[in-house]
Amino acid sequence: MRRFLKITGVVVAGALSVSTFAGNPDRAGEAGASELLINPWAQSSGWYGLNIASVQGVEAMNLNVAGLSFINNTEIAFSRTDYLVGSDISINTFGLAQRVGEGVLGLSLSTFSLGEVPVTTTQLPEGTGAVYTPRLSNFAVAYSRKFADYLSGGFTIRGISESIADARAFGVSMDVGIQYITGSAEHPEQIKMGVALRNIGSPMRFQGDGVTFSGQVPEGTYSTTIAFRTENFELPSLLTIGLSYDFYFGSKHRLTAVGNFVSNSFYKDQFGGGVEYGLKVKGEEMFQIRAGYRYENGIASSDPDLRSTVNTGVAAGVTFQTRLNNTGNSKVAISYSYRPSDPFDGTHSLGVRLGL
Repeated sequence: MRRFLKITGVVVAGALSVSTFAGNPDRAGEAGASELLINPWAQSSGWYGLNIASVQGVEAMNLNVAGLSFINNTEIAFSRTDYLVGSDISINTFGLAQRVGEGVLGLSLSTFSLGEVPVTTTQLPEGTGAVYTPRLSNFAVAYSRKFADYLSGGFTIRGISESIADARAFGVSMDVGIQYITGSAEHPEQIKMGVALRNIGSPMRFQGDGVTFSGQVPEGTYSTTIAFRTENFELPSLLTIGLSYDFYFGSKHRLTAVGNFVSNSFYKDQFGGGVEYGLKVKGEEMFQIRAGYRYENGIASSDPDLRSTVNTGVAAGVTFQTRLNNTGNSKVAISYSYRPSDPFDGTHSLGVRLGL
């Protein structure tokens, strides 16, 4: 416990210093690649990803990569998200993790479908009759391991791609995270703490035929292709700190409470809390239900000058899990989450996780 309090104090002090210099709502909108802030996974999004201290498995690559180290053999996961229903945006995410020696190696791919956008020009502002399809995707490679029974850490390298038919941008980011676990002799994993630094990377810039035009060469008699110098944009870096505590009621019932603070470099700071109830059947936790609330300044205001997010801050979800056979450790889990929004009709996520 002394070690836990000491580490907690150091991390909180560091987070406060980072928050002092990083968090700045006046910089909102200056960063790009905002899709990196969307949690596409069905289980963890059921309480808004507030569980960075307790997240485990493939989904940890999007929240706190240290949780990847808890995979014992192989884990495969897929999630489908209908984002802000009515906006025609969907997200497909696939993840694979495999234990390699003392650590775990993970891969994930997220693709965003944004529908079709009409092509307009200065001559035809109402549209040319043609359409184009924006494409957003990111691919991640992660590694995590346990340094001791109570401490794990890891990192993620992510490639980010944004493109339309005639312009594209590419960037590389890095996430790092740690998880610390302690507790009583009866429940050695009762208390958890997590810290994650995400989306630290190089600026991105759009290039391609879409940022060029044909112009006359100065003092010449011929024209050539001239490229605009597009402005760089930063990635939406952030620091997250989370705590988790498990309450046990007999041998079948578990209630986990989590708290979370996010210091955003290009957005408002956020904090929130959530709970998850787990029920064991025949010694295995087969049912989980969770809910969370994430707050930021102005989120409940009807004034558009004060409110800067479509989300209402509420999230809820459920997971059903069972073994594939009676003798092995193979498991399959199905998760669903819902995040209401205003406007639009909320965000639905459905996912399947297979542990081998």
